[in-house]
Amino acid sequence: MLHWERGTVVELRAGWAGVTRLLVRLEDTDQTVKALAYPELTGSPGMGESVLLNTNALRRDLGTGGEALVVARPEVQQEPQQIDGHMVKARYTPMQTMVDAIDDPASEHYETLRSADGLDGMPVVVADLHSSLPAVVAGIRADAPAARIAYVHTDAAALPAAYSATAAALRAEGLLEATISAGQSFGGDLEAVTVHSALLGARHVVGADVAVVIQGPGNLGTGTGWGFSGVQAAEAVHAAHVLGGTPIAALRVSSADPRERHRGLSHHSATMFGRATLAPLLLPVLHTDDPQYSEFHASVAEQVESTIMGVGRERGVEHRNIALRSEGLRSALDVLPVKLSTMGRGLDEDPEAFLYAALAGRCAAGLTTQR
Repeated sequence: MLHWERGTVVELRAGWAGVTRLLVRLEDTDQTVKALAYPELTGSPGMGESVLLNTNALRRDLGTGGEALVVARPEVQQEPQQIDGHMVKARYTPMQTMVDAIDDPASEHYETLRSADGLDGMPVVVADLHSSLPAVVAGIRADAPAARIAYVHTDAAALPAAYSATAAALRAEGLLEATISAGQSFGGDLEAVTVHSALLGARHVVGADVAVVIQGPGNLGTGTGWGFSGVQAAEAVHAAHVLGGTPIAALRVSSADPRERHRGLSHHSATMFGRATLAPLLLPVLHTDDPQYSEFHASVAEQVESTIMGVGRERGVEHRNIALRSEGLRSALDVLPVKLSTMGRGLDEDPEAFLYAALAGRCAAGLTTQR
């Protein structure tokens, strides 16, 4: 059931591209709540304006959904935006929106997508946690500073691509060439109907050297073996493979997570890159000669061997273990224009979480310099 509440905008807060943030006083109370509006859907509410809010996640104290969402502006009559195509996202929900997709017949990029038949070996880094995105970008930039990077935002978590302040900041700083929202997600620089089309768009429309495919913020997990939204990453691996790209796994690793199933190599990585993946992967791990190498990293390598590479061999799928050094990655992470945080832990609290994502970026950068 939906939880609707009405209120009045009493403060305009700092937002970012594609997001307006507000403070709203709820009707018939003195309580104020933080709220978020997507101008693409509702326009931007002003001071004193009446708004209708969805407060489902807010009222349940969910970590990612810590703000109310503006559903409607009852006192404002908006002019519909002119859309040439017929593509609908968030389909058959009350907030479904029309977009211009690159694979829509009305798109200027339609003929490019019709004729595109492969990725020309383009490296495609795949991860399950959105917090990996800046670390992957840092790893790419450390070795290939001029690389053009496209971020494919999938629909496993936050559907609005604009919800990611991280992607917006990376885009504003020129560290990402474009965000492509795929599937039911929307609001990127470009829209695509599928991850396959998004990858082809990354290569042939954006001219990307590397694509990074990750769900948006708000990973949903249940503690069960298969009940987590990041398992969709396996399908991104398959899409990259069948299109002639080079899939690279950004392994989810932690030495600080209080949950045993996520310490070392997370069971999520073991599931999606091991049990769920039927195509060959590159698996970047820390080189044994690296000054940071320790029993922890040796344990991660053993987990990768047993839960991903071993499972692949049983199915006739030959994954490749890529041993890389970490030199220069910490400084590349330190100078990012965004705060690094995963499950509430920063770079100093859980450095391995960001190191392995950066190693995936370094692996991708090595492939771009060879082409």
